[in-house]
Amino acid sequence: RFTSMENGRAQFPFPYQPYNIQEQFMQALYSALDQGKVGIFESPTGTGKSLSLICGALSWLTDYEEKRRQEAAALLQEGEAALSTSSAQFSTTSSPAEPDWIMDFVQKKAERDLVSKLKEEELKRKKREERLEMIRNNVQLKYAMKRKSCEDDEAFKLLQLSKEEQTETQGDQEDEELIVGEYESDDELKTRSRFCGAEDDTDDELVEEHVTKIYYCSRTHSQLAQFVHEVQKSPFSKDISLVTLGSRQNLCINEEVRHLGSIQRINDRCMEMQKNKHEKQHHEEGVKRKRGPAKSVCPYNKASALQQMRDDVLGTVHDIEQMLKLGRETHACPYYSTRLAIPPAQLVVLPYQMLLHEATRRAAGVQLKGQVVIIDEAHNLSDTLSCIHSAELTGAQLCRAHSQLTQYADRYKSRLKAKNLMYIKQILFVIEGLVRVLGGKVGQNPQSQTTQTGTEMLTINNFLFKAQIDNINLFKLQRYFEKSMISRKLGGFVEKYAGSGVSLHTQINSNKENRRTEGLNRYLQTLQSNQSTAPVSSADQQGSVEAEKVLSASPMMQVEGFFMALTNSNTDGRVVVHRQGTLSESSVKFLLLNPAVHFAQVLKQCRAVIIAGGTMQPVSDFKQELLFSAGVEAERITEFSCGHVIPPENILPLVLCSGPSGQELDFTFQNRDSPRMMDETGRILSNICNVVPGGVVCFFPSYEYSRRIISHWEASGALNRLANKKKIFQEPKKANQVEQVLSEFSRCIQRCALDSGGVTGALLFSVVGGKMSEGINFSDDLGRCVVMVGMPYPNIKSPELQEKMSYLDKHLPHSGGRSPGQALIENLCMKAVNQSIGRAIRHRGDYSSMVLCDRRYSRPATLSKLPTWIKDRTSTHTTFGPAFAALRKV
Repeated sequence: RFTSMENGRAQFPFPYQPYNIQEQFMQALYSALDQGKVGIFESPTGTGKSLSLICGALSWLTDYEEKRRQEAAALLQEGEAALSTSSAQFSTTSSPAEPDWIMDFVQKKAERDLVSKLKEEELKRKKREERLEMIRNNVQLKYAMKRKSCEDDEAFKLLQLSKEEQTETQGDQEDEELIVGEYESDDELKTRSRFCGAEDDTDDELVEEHVTKIYYCSRTHSQLAQFVHEVQKSPFSKDISLVTLGSRQNLCINEEVRHLGSIQRINDRCMEMQKNKHEKQHHEEGVKRKRGPAKSVCPYNKASALQQMRDDVLGTVHDIEQMLKLGRETHACPYYSTRLAIPPAQLVVLPYQMLLHEATRRAAGVQLKGQVVIIDEAHNLSDTLSCIHSAELTGAQLCRAHSQLTQYADRYKSRLKAKNLMYIKQILFVIEGLVRVLGGKVGQNPQSQTTQTGTEMLTINNFLFKAQIDNINLFKLQRYFEKSMISRKLGGFVEKYAGSGVSLHTQINSNKENRRTEGLNRYLQTLQSNQSTAPVSSADQQGSVEAEKVLSASPMMQVEGFFMALTNSNTDGRVVVHRQGTLSESSVKFLLLNPAVHFAQVLKQCRAVIIAGGTMQPVSDFKQELLFSAGVEAERITEFSCGHVIPPENILPLVLCSGPSGQELDFTFQNRDSPRMMDETGRILSNICNVVPGGVVCFFPSYEYSRRIISHWEASGALNRLANKKKIFQEPKKANQVEQVLSEFSRCIQRCALDSGGVTGALLFSVVGGKMSEGINFSDDLGRCVVMVGMPYPNIKSPELQEKMSYLDKHLPHSGGRSPGQALIENLCMKAVNQSIGRAIRHRGDYSSMVLCDRRYSRPATLSKLPTWIKDRTSTHTTFGPAFAALRKV
C-alpha cells in the first residue's frame, strides 16, 4: 500500500516485530531522505542498526519511485489532454507582436516534446522492469547459458594448449604497448577543437542512465558482506537489485592475474589485457597485424558473458563470495560485470575508498548527483578522509622511480614524441627536487647516502620552493599522468625487463652490450627459476617472493599520488619532511588537514547523506569539522540518537577514583609509571577477577604501557595471583594471530563454565585502538567486565597532531573556553574509549560491567562524551569499597 510521503510512513516492512527504537530510527531516516537532509544517526551496536537502515531507506526508495511514477502518469495525462484540445483558446491571449499560429505552434511543440519525453521514460522504465522480471523467472535460460559456457571453456583450454606450443617472436614492434602515445595538452586541444569540432564519443548510446539509488559504504569488506546478508534476510531481498563493488584484487577470477599479489600489478595486468582486447578487435576488422608475439586477452571479459552476469547480479542479491562463484560458473569477470550493473541497481554497496575519493569514484563509474549516500561505521570519518587523501614517499622509492623513468626514456628516445620527452623530463626534475629536500642525490645508491636526522613541517608552497619545483605546473603534470598512463607503462616496462640490463634500483647505463645480451639473460633467468628446487622453508620463500614483488613493482603510482596531493590548496595540507639517517629510510609525507574539502563534493552532489555509527559522540566537533566547514547549512543537518535495547539494569558503568588501598588513580604521563600506581592497578584487577565470572577484558592506553605494567606484575608476583583466578591472554602483535587468540580465549571461558575448578574464566590484556578494540565482539560470557586503565590520549608530541591542532585553532570557532585543538585531543581519547567499552554489549539479553580506572573520568565534560545509554547509568566512586560492593551485587 502506497502511503503519502509528506507525513512519513505508518509502518515499515520488517522481518520481525521491530523494537521501538528501530521504529523511531526508520521514521527519522525516512524523513531525512525525503527532505534531502544530512543526517547523523547514532544507534549502539547490538540494536539492529543495519536492518533499520535497510528497511527505512528501501521503504523510502520504493515510495519515491511510486510517487514519481504517479506524477509522470498525471503529467502525461494532462499533456495529452492539452494537446487534444483545440488551439482556439491561445489566439485570444497572444501578444500582437507574434502571429497567433506561431504562438500556437510553439506552445504545442513544447507540450508534444514533454509528452514524448514522458512516454519515452515510461517505456524505458517498463523495459527495465520487464527485464528484471525475466531474469528472476527465467531459470531455464540460465541452464542453457551455463551449458554453452562450459563448451566455450573446453574450446578455450584447447586454444591455450595450441598457443603454448607457439614460440614467441621478437620484432622491433614488440614494445609498442609500453610506449606512451602522442600527447597534447588541454590548451592545444582547445585550439584544435575550434577548427575541427570536438570529436564525440561514439559510445554515447551505450551509456545507461542511472536510476535513483542508495550508495551504502562501510570500512571493511567483512562489514559490507555482513550488510548484504542482512539485506538477504530482509523483506526486500526478492525485489531489490543490489550490487557489491570491490577492487580487482577482491573480484578478479583470472588465476594468472590473481597470483600477481600486489594490487598495483593486478590492476596493470588487467588494463593491459583490456587494451589487447581492443587492439584485437581492430585487427579482426581487416587491418593488417604487425608481426610480434600474440598478446594475451582475458577469457572472462566477453561482452555477452558480462551482460549475462550483470543480469544475474541484478536479479538476486549476491555477496562477494557468491559473486566470485557465479563468475567462475558463467565465465564472466565479476569486476567488470558489477560495474555494468551500477546504473540500473537500486542499492550499491561499496568500500569507503571508492566513494570518498573522487578519482576512484570516477573510475568506478559511481555518479552521486541526486543520489542518496549512507556512510556506516562513520565514527572515524574525518580520519578516514585524511588518510585516503594523504600520501607518503620514501627516498628509496623516489630513487627507484627516477632510475626507472630515466632508463625508460633512454631506451625509447627515438620512438617518443618531443611532447612526451618534455613531460618525462619534468617528472624527473620534480623527483630530483624531492630527493634534494631529503638531503640526497639521485643516481646514487640511496642506502649508502647519509642524511641529517630531523623532522620538518612545511606548507605546500614552502615545500615547493624548498624543493625548487615551484616553477612546474603540477596541474598539467597531473593531467599528463592521467591521460598518458605513464605510471602503468613504466610498470609494464620494469616488469618486462627486470634483470636484463634494466636495473630496478640505482642507475646502470643500459648500453648496447646490455641490450644484446638481455635475451640470453632472460633465458638464463628462466632456467634458474625452473631449477631452483633447493629446499627452502616456505615462509622464507614467501617472504623473499613478497619482497621481490615489492621491489620489482614500479613506485611511479605512489609518486603520481604524491604529485596529486601537492595540488591541494596551500592552507588545507602540510608536507612532513622526515630525515632518518639514510636517504632510503627518509620520507616526504603529505598530510591533509582539512578533510572537509573532499567531503564537500559528496555533500553538494547528493540528494541526502546519512552518516551512521554505533558511537557518534561527540557530535558537535564532527559537525564543525566536516559539515559546517564544507558549507552545509545548520538547517540541513538532522540528528538522531537512540538508547540501547537492553534493560538499563543490564549494564553497570563505574568510574573509580581510587583503588583498594586508597591510592588515587591518576594515570597521567607523569604518574602512571610509579610502582604504587602499577601495584594498585594489579589489586583492582585481582578483586574484579575474584567476583566476575567468565571473561574480563582489560584495555591499556598503549602497547608500550601494557608491556611495562605486565612485566612489573611479573616481577612482583601480581600476575601469578591473577593467573590463579583467570587464564591470561594477551593481544598478539600480528593481525593474523588475532583470530587464534580470540578462539582460544572463548574456548577457555566455555571450559571454565563447565568445570567448577579454581580458574573461573579468562583475562584478556588488550590495547585501545589496537587489533581487538574495533570490529570484534566480546558478547555474553566473553566480556562480563571491561576494564579501562587510564585515558588513552594520543601522542601529543607527534608533529602531525600538533599541526592538526594549530590548524583547527586557527580555522574553527572556540567553544566553552576550550580551543578546538584541545577538544580534538579529548575527542580522540573518548572516541577510542567508547569504541572499546561498547564492544561488551551485543544483543538484548546481554549484560556487562564497565570499570573506568582514572579519576579524570569523573569530570563532567568527560562524562558527557560517553554514549547516552552508558552515561545515564554511570556512577562515580571516590573510594573503592562501595564500587566493589555494587560490582559484587551483579
